Amino acid sequence: MFNRIFSGFKRYGLLLFINLAMVLTISVVVHLLGLGHWLDAQGINYDALFGLCLIWGFAGAFISLMLSKFMAKRMFGLHMIQPNTTNTTERQLTDMVYKLSRAAGLKKMPEIGMYESNEVNAFATGPSRSNSLVAVSTGLLRRMDADQVEGVLGHEVAHIANGDMVTMTLIQGVMNAFVMFLARVIATVIARNGDRNNNGPSYLVIFLLEMVLGFFAMFAVSYFSRLREYRADKGGARLAGREKMISALKALAGTEESIDSSHKAFASLKISGRGIMKFMSTHPPLSDRIRRLEMGR
Repeated sequence: MFNRIFSGFKRYGLLLFINLAMVLTISVVVHLLGLGHWLDAQGINYDALFGLCLIWGFAGAFISLMLSKFMAKRMFGLHMIQPNTTNTTERQLTDMVYKLSRAAGLKKMPEIGMYESNEVNAFATGPSRSNSLVAVSTGLLRRMDADQVEGVLGHEVAHIANGDMVTMTLIQGVMNAFVMFLARVIATVIARNGDRNNNGPSYLVIFLLEMVLGFFAMFAVSYFSRLREYRADKGGARLAGREKMISALKALAGTEESIDSSHKAFASLKISGRGIMKFMSTHPPLSDRIRRLEMGR
């Protein structure tokens, strides 16, 4: 069940959850080691606290980024394709990714992986343009023609060329800092209002507040992620061709009804849930993305 849930996440969705786990882990370690002193006789030393939270927050975000390729390979069970492969399908996929990567100006070709799944999915991850990974599901290769696959890959390579993983990591680092900062301020206020003789907050309260605030921070990060998706669509259209990009998105829209309900909110290139999940979606609605491309935006 665990692998099935994570097989639906791509790119930022996976990074968001790894990041939250990393922030909570760093908070526990900091607490156990007694690192950082931000309470004094006058109360909270806000400058010291926010400085520490910036360090901890960005550390969590960048550790998550550095682990992104490793985690993706393990969670998706990726079969890594060798550059000199003689398998026909793998050779075609490799040639396509390399052609798009050269067109995008990448100096080092991404690693390429495949994983067995009926879902129509693809993603790119990695800490930098020169250390990246592009992965596709076998379901995508079965359901799409060559032009549509090229459109999808163009979108993924555009993410790498645009440096989207690093950009989102910087945004996540800022959000982490605010989550850790606000959790400690709120916990201190709660502690002092609840017990006048208590000069320090309960770490359990801090931990729970970080979980809650971290959840809401995902809304902000997801908003920026949706903006990057529009940019990657434009990049995919430039690299693979606008018609191929539009055709790929329309093909994805055509598979929407056939996707199992447990995957629907997190399916390939179209993570766009309903209700409150709409605001946690890392991808805009497919219809809007298609319309923008057709209008040349």
